[in-house]
Amino acid sequence: MTDVREAQFVGRTTDGRTVRRPLSPHLQIYKPQITSALSIFHRVTGCALSAGTLLLVWWLVAAATSDHAFASVSAVVHTWVGHLVLFGWTAALWYHFCAGIRHLVWDAGYGFELPQVHASGRLVLIATAVLTVLTWFVGLVIV
Repeated sequence: MTDVREAQFVGRTTDGRTVRRPLSPHLQIYKPQITSALSIFHRVTGCALSAGTLLLVWWLVAAATSDHAFASVSAVVHTWVGHLVLFGWTAALWYHFCAGIRHLVWDAGYGFELPQVHASGRLVLIATAVLTVLTWFVGLVIV
């Protein structure tokens, strides 16, 4: 007796060759690529921004509550761990912003050729690094 699902596994490549499709896409099938890594980072930074926003809300509520509450939050934020968390939140914010612009360009129908995809991915990473360092430079040195 043949399995009726067998027909779902048959596919064709772009040149017409018959191939056997996998049951479902798995990480074992795909090789790491800049496009998949950036997509995963975009999702991760979205989650990190949600968690970081809780810190921002804590800070705002403390500022509205009392001087003592604000001093407590400031004491936590001004530790090296607090600075590390804020630096990571800043990097996540800039990455998510730059990757979002990249997606908007794609939504407009541009940048789908593979060299353009790789170039825009590298541009997102470079812009994230530059904007994060620039933000902290302005925040710590200039202001």
